Formats: sequence, C-alpha cells, structure tokens
Amino acid sequence: MATQAHCAYCFESLSASLEKRPALSFRQVEALWKKYNTDPTTTEPSDEVSVPEDSETDSSSFSPAPVDASYKPAAISRLLVPSPSTASSSSLQSASSTPSGISEASSATSKSSSRSSFFSRLQKAEQETVEDHPLFVTWNTVTKSGEKRLRGCIGTFEAQELDEGLRSYALTSAFDDTRFSPITARELPTLECAVTLLTNFEPASSPLDWTIGTHGLRISFSYHGRRYGSTYLPDVAREQGWTKEETLVSLMRKAGWSGRKDDWRKVELNVVRYQGKKVALGHREWQEWRDWADEEMADC
Repeated sequence: MATQAHCAYCFESLSASLEKRPALSFRQVEALWKKYNTDPTTTEPSDEVSVPEDSETDSSSFSPAPVDASYKPAAISRLLVPSPSTASSSSLQSASSTPSGISEASSATSKSSSRSSFFSRLQKAEQETVEDHPLFVTWNTVTKSGEKRLRGCIGTFEAQELDEGLRSYALTSAFDDTRFSPITARELPTLECAVTLLTNFEPASSPLDWTIGTHGLRISFSYHGRRYGSTYLPDVAREQGWTKEETLVSLMRKAGWSGRKDDWRKVELNVVRYQGKKVALGHREWQEWRDWADEEMADC
C-alpha cells in the first residue's frame, strides 16, 4: 500500500532535479518521515487540536488517504509542547532538584545516543531489499480556492523496485506527460503528489465485471485494424460520477476510439481489473518535513 513517505520521496526527487542537487535516498526519506511522525517534539496527541481531512477532485487518479486524527503537523505540535512557564509544579520541582549542569549533560548524551541509534538503523535499512510494485505517480496543481487540476500522471504495469520506480515516474510524470508542459521550479509550492501501488490484477469475465470505487481498469481492443489500449485508476469513475457504461466509453475514447457511443458493446473488449489505494501529500506538508529533516541531519 502506498504511503505519504512515498509521496515525500517523489517530491524529494522532483525538487532535487529542479534544484540540481543530490536527493535523499528512498530509505533516508522513509526513515526520516517515520521519525518525524513519531518524534514527541514534532507530533503529540491532543484532544484540543484536530486536523481536518483533505478533499480532492482528480480527473485521472484517486482519492487521498484519510488523515490520522492523532497526527499533528510540526507547526501545530510544537505549539502543544508546554513552555517552562506553563510546566506543572511537579515538573518544576523535579528540574530544580537536579543540578543544571548534570541535567544538560544527560540531555546531550541522550540526544547523541538517540541520533547515533537512528542513523545506525538507517544505514542498516539502506541495505534491505525494496519490494517491487506496478505504480502510478500523479501531480496535481492546487489553486488558491482549493481546486485540484491534473498536472501530470504516468505509471507502469510492470513491477518496479520502489526506490527506482517512484523516482523515475515522479520525474517522467512531471516532465514527459505530453498533455502538459514540463513542471517548473516556480510551480512546486502549488503542487500535490499522489502515489498508488497497483495490486490484484485479474481478467474481468465481462466488460461490466468490476466495482466502481474499488477497481481500476485496463482495456485493449481492435478497431478497424488498429490496436488500442488505455487505463483508468480505481477512483476515477467514482470521482467523475460515471456509471460503468460511461466509464468504459470514456476509457475507449481515451484510447482513441471514434465510434458512436451506443456502439461500444459491438467492440470486443479485453478488460483487466486491478486495485490500488491512492495516497496524496501537498507541498506545504512536504516542505515542513523537509525543513525538519535538514535540521535533524545538521545536528548529527
């Protein structure tokens, strides 16, 4: 299943390419993303602050992952950390009973040990095998009003190692989707990235043997001596409010079919259905994490 760390890696790959700098590795991004979301200084559960779920309209791919209500972006969670003036009396008493020099030394030793342990685990993770998946990477432009417009979407049905596959298709969908001009550096702050890992491929017993909102479709057919093919990711039909027939006709049009709408049943369609949940991440969330990651790595 796709994760927001995968989206963060796509942002990292695109940003590094545009800025002509070395990119963090897939394993580095995964480890730093996990630490960012579990570090008590950047995330802290609270009943007093809630984070709303994102909404999305995407004509080419899928719906965003739900937001965990216990998750707090760094900017919010840091506000939740008690300041010295608001600390409880028991905390103040505990602090005052311990010499400051010893306390600071102990804290420094603890932080050093924690960072050493973290990067030791990271080095070990770099040597682990990355699983393979067919995948798609989608870039959307988010307007000031919150409207989302497709900016690029390309993927593959061949299983890819995630580190290379996500990097490759993050750049391909950003620069080589022929429906759009290449994404530029000034567009980065307006972007949202969505990733889906495709699973459960199986032939459909008929063109209508699939479920809206669950299955993506990959069709192929011959028409007037030519071969055609195209795909829609799992959430497209639901987001567009299409029926199954409307989805198939649109998919055939996407492939290049020019027949009459009512004649779609006369075409012998080969339909493969598949599944995959889209997960999305906005540039602001990525940038907050990236700023934190820079500080984290600078301290080591």
